[in-house]
Amino acid sequence: MRISAYTRLNRKQKTTTIGLAAAAGITALTAGIAPGSDGGDAGRSPAKPVAGHSANADAAGKKQTAAAKGEHAKDTKSVQLAGASAGHQTKAYQGKDAKAEQKNEAEADVKAEQEKKAEDVRADRGSSRAADRATKADNLDGWIKQARSIMKEEGIPGSYHGIKKNIIRESGGDPNAVNDWDINAKKGTPSKGLLQTIQPTFDAYHVEGTKHDVTDPVANIVAACNYAADKYGSMDNVNSAY
Repeated sequence: MRISAYTRLNRKQKTTTIGLAAAAGITALTAGIAPGSDGGDAGRSPAKPVAGHSANADAAGKKQTAAAKGEHAKDTKSVQLAGASAGHQTKAYQGKDAKAEQKNEAEADVKAEQEKKAEDVRADRGSSRAADRATKADNLDGWIKQARSIMKEEGIPGSYHGIKKNIIRESGGDPNAVNDWDINAKKGTPSKGLLQTIQPTFDAYHVEGTKHDVTDPVANIVAACNYAADKYGSMDNVNSAY
């Protein structure tokens, strides 16, 4: 019968042997789970350092900050562009207002110039008409004919016979005749001229171009016939004091 080596050991030796074996097992177990050991976890990859995760977080934060700055820059640029556009529009409006004002001033100048030319033409015509309508005849027949020529231009009715008969009755053909005794004379406005016209009536019915003088033969006839046309239809209808 074979006896093992362990059986031949006494009690003290056995105790010592068991203790050593246990200690060796604990040491081996501890060594197996210690960092860097290959026991049990030989197929696992080592854990990544925490520092790497922190670096990634920092990089992400920097990207977000950069993106935020970019957006802010875009917003700022948009505001600047909007301001520039508004300023441009304001200048454009101001430019349009200035052009409109210049145009209005130019049109006003043109209108004023046209009015001045028209006034000059009227003045020239008035001067020419005055010269044409100035009394040229030196007798009753000539005065009546010249008066009727002006009356025709002005649309004032009156025949040669109708005018002459009233002249003969009123003044006897004297252009300087003055009535100083009738009611008009008493009122301070005596009848004067070929057709015995008072000054207020002459002034009211005076025809432009003729001389503004109640005793002027042609001017007196034309004004008196103008008054008779207004009150009686024509000097031809007047057969007495009027």
